Amino acid sequence: MYLGAQAWPDLAEYFEQESLAIVPLGSTEQHGPHLPLSTDHVIAEELARAAAERAGYLCTPTVNIGVSDHHRQFHGTLWVDPASFRDYIESMTRSLVGHGIDRVVYVNAHGGNVQHLREVGRRLHRDETAFCIEWMWDESIPDLLEELIDRHGPHGGPKETAMLQYLRPEWVHEDRTAEARDTGMPEFDAYVRGEISPGGRPPMVNGAQTFYDAIDNSENGVFGDQTEVSAADGERLFEAATDQLGALCDWLAATPWESLAPKDHI
Repeated sequence: MYLGAQAWPDLAEYFEQESLAIVPLGSTEQHGPHLPLSTDHVIAEELARAAAERAGYLCTPTVNIGVSDHHRQFHGTLWVDPASFRDYIESMTRSLVGHGIDRVVYVNAHGGNVQHLREVGRRLHRDETAFCIEWMWDESIPDLLEELIDRHGPHGGPKETAMLQYLRPEWVHEDRTAEARDTGMPEFDAYVRGEISPGGRPPMVNGAQTFYDAIDNSENGVFGDQTEVSAADGERLFEAATDQLGALCDWLAATPWESLAPKDHI
């Protein structure tokens, strides 16, 4: 059920019977020369709405702008201050609590949001307001990703390319996928291991991270080989991740609050 499509009287039964809500979050930021800036929030919204529809849970509107200042050198990227983002998500979640929700799944498709969503969850758990879980789609299906992708990348790479080829094919610049690969960082694993360092700066030196911005690691802001996937691969990824998300929601909805609440001080 999509909250934004409902009239308020029609939500009464859900809030009387259910205690879980799904909140999709993403970003509006560069995803290379071949993908739209909406990549993350499109993926998050489609997964959240599909899982909510199949499993019978409530899905809120999507938070489209996140913590993305590390992509600020690329045209069009939007971002909010991390503290403002945390406070906003916490306040929005508390509004759900006011309607009887006490458990939330943050369906997150942007890595820059992760630590901040976990901090919001920690705050709400500590004062026994709600139990909130941050969920990243790609982390739920590692075996399938390993099967489909040889030269992966964490941003604008083959996994996100495949998902957009499936979800929004008209927004993917197929004629630029080779450019994305060749002017980006196709050998991401070798780079992380320090075997290559284009520009002369490896990502880690003696245990210290040496970069702050995406452009420090990739000229066009993306990683991996975007040419090795297809819409069919994206459909497999989407269906598998949707199943994982639905199962997570079922588990969380069925778990007694006593098992989720913070433990007493020893």
